[in-house]
Amino acid sequence: MATLLRKIGLIRLHDRDTEDPKHHQGSLKGTKQGNQKNNTKHCNTSNETNILSTPEIKAKKLDVSGKDKPSVKDKPSKDTKEKQQTGSSKSTSSSLPPLAPNRQHCTQVRTRRLMKELQEIRRLGDNFITVELADDNLYDWNVKLHQVDKDSALWQDMKETNTEYILLNVSFPDNFPFSPPFMRVLTPRLENGYVLDGGAICMELLTPRGWSSAYTVEAVMRQFAASLVKGQGRICRKAGKSKKAFSRKEAEATFKSLVKTHEKYGWVSPPVSDG
Repeated sequence: MATLLRKIGLIRLHDRDTEDPKHHQGSLKGTKQGNQKNNTKHCNTSNETNILSTPEIKAKKLDVSGKDKPSVKDKPSKDTKEKQQTGSSKSTSSSLPPLAPNRQHCTQVRTRRLMKELQEIRRLGDNFITVELADDNLYDWNVKLHQVDKDSALWQDMKETNTEYILLNVSFPDNFPFSPPFMRVLTPRLENGYVLDGGAICMELLTPRGWSSAYTVEAVMRQFAASLVKGQGRICRKAGKSKKAFSRKEAEATFKSLVKTHEKYGWVSPPVSDG
């Protein structure tokens, strides 16, 4: 019985110890602290998860992790590159100055100059030269040289053959008066006098090297008349050869050849006073 009571007492004592307020409070405190620790850890975890789950932080993380690796969206496609290159080439070409205004300006300068010279030639009272437009083209003149030195053999030939004038063709390039005109004899067929095959004329002032924009058509024709006399030019009277017409193609080829020759060995042009 005593043994049974002791067992019951022990059981009760054990229950009392278990139900001891201090012990209970301590156990509650421990439980609360443990719960608080667990809750704190849980809150921290939940807070961290919540913060990182916000769009801003996600974006920051992506930026940090993908600094050196551009996304697929950022990579320009081939079509985009081609469009950009095409656009840049178009903008470059559009930034270049147009050529049309320059050509238009050259045409205006040439037209004004030739109109002025044509009026001045028509005002001449000595009947030295007369001008007719070839096919009404202001840039292509047929010039009639009526006079040379009256003491020359050429003048005598003109009188004997009833040749009223020496006809020349003068064509003006696009950049005239800054480049020389191309001039050749049409009729009659001349020998010597610096007149070569095809009617080409050997004069330095008709070349880019010897040309000056200050030269007028009248001045060029006076120089040509002096060259004819200085070079002892004559009207060709040989049978068959005198009737053969000069050719422009032959004249151009001859002129190119003589320019190369004279650029190598030099030029000799007679002064106007010799005419």
